[in-house]
Amino acid sequence: MDSMVNQKTVLAVTDDVVLPVSSVLTVMEQLGKERFDPFIITQASTINQFPLDSSSVDAVLAISKISDFPSDKICGEFSRILKPGGTVFVCKTLEGQVEDMQQTIQRRVTLAGFLEPQCLDLKSIKFSTFSLSFGIKAKKPSWKIGSSFALKKPAKILFKVNLDDDLDLIDEDSLLTEEDLKKPQLPVASGCATTKKACKNCVCGRAEIEEKAVKLGLTEDQIENPQSSCGSCGLGDAFRCGTCPYKGLPAFKLGEKVTLSRNFLEADI
Repeated sequence: MDSMVNQKTVLAVTDDVVLPVSSVLTVMEQLGKERFDPFIITQASTINQFPLDSSSVDAVLAISKISDFPSDKICGEFSRILKPGGTVFVCKTLEGQVEDMQQTIQRRVTLAGFLEPQCLDLKSIKFSTFSLSFGIKAKKPSWKIGSSFALKKPAKILFKVNLDDDLDLIDEDSLLTEEDLKKPQLPVASGCATTKKACKNCVCGRAEIEEKAVKLGLTEDQIENPQSSCGSCGLGDAFRCGTCPYKGLPAFKLGEKVTLSRNFLEADI
């Protein structure tokens, strides 16, 4: 009774026409699987779906002589009929380009949802009609499709800053010299350049110009930059209008600074 309870169900498939039961038993014993009831399907490359219920077998053994078997679709069928945590074994009898074929089989079982694909050396297993070169072992996840798990939030890691008390810190104030600490002195403005009018002790000649401008009724802008509204101020009194501010002054070129001779305002008598 106990042997019946512990007996495993194994599906053995091949792309060949015949697969002896003795060969299946030998391979499974070498792979560490005992007490199982094999169910064999030959010419499995032509089958789209295995006549088995989902999650009904404990292990799958695929023995193939061609590179296209098992295909991606067949690997998907292996995942469907295997129980959660079941194992799939893909054994090849090919010679040459073993590494490329191993990578191809590993990719197929991985895309089918199997975990932890491993390479197996099966060269020691030989039969009268064929011999195995390598195998791939993979495991179906123990969880079922649609299962949900609570994800634990990772604990927040606070960065710690280790301060070395013995570390010599430089005082920024110690880097300053006595010259740096002195308050800069602004230059003292002097002379007529910083005032609107000539200073009391003017020596630059500005006081004389302002005095002449007051006597003639001219502004400082008129003296510095003479302009004419009629266009005839610079030609002389013969061409100036009656209200021309330059009346009595000699002719000049427009845009030039008007200069007065020293004896211009002196009385003739």
